[in-house]
Amino acid sequence: MGGGGGGAREGDDEELRSLAHRLGEEAGGSPAYERLLAVRDPDELAAVLTGPGRPLWARELAAFRLGLAGDRRAFEALVLLLNHRDPERCVSAAYALARLGDPRTPRAAAALATNELRVAYALLPVRLLTQLRAPESVPALVTVLERRLAPGDPYWRVGVACAEGLGALGDPRARPVLEAACAHPRLSAAAVTALRRLPPRTAPPA
Repeated sequence: MGGGGGGAREGDDEELRSLAHRLGEEAGGSPAYERLLAVRDPDELAAVLTGPGRPLWARELAAFRLGLAGDRRAFEALVLLLNHRDPERCVSAAYALARLGDPRTPRAAAALATNELRVAYALLPVRLLTQLRAPESVPALVTVLERRLAPGDPYWRVGVACAEGLGALGDPRARPVLEAACAHPRLSAAAVTALRRLPPRTAPPA
């Protein structure tokens, strides 16, 4: 999650430039956009999140900037954007949530990832759970991967992300579902790789 250092700061600047370019086009050169990009007062940014009738680009820009600053008033807006139908908004929200460091983030990401009604938008919540390495991460990824094992399931990319995440987390609780995923044609490669990253199976006591 968060953390200082020049590398993180440079990454933040790059992400903000990318977001600003996308939202600038969406805002159509609005003077309000230029002001929101330049404003330094976190209270003014937070007011955008609660003010009526503010366009989505304004809420996203304000939430992203507050998230990078570690201001937890951004949390609710970022969680909504994490589950948005526009993948670019999800990517930006996931980045800001990881930098925000709010203790509510893992539970929210797990709820979004495991909501089967929104599984089409689960990819970024799954990846965020892997990055957070929280207590909620492994159980949520196991649950989602188990569901993706159904024959003909169309959301196999979400399953691949779960398998990759479980391998990165290296928790032995993932072994049964990863072993089951080895028989799935679209998931087998990721599952085999993930299994190699788990600690060796311990022998039962004599």
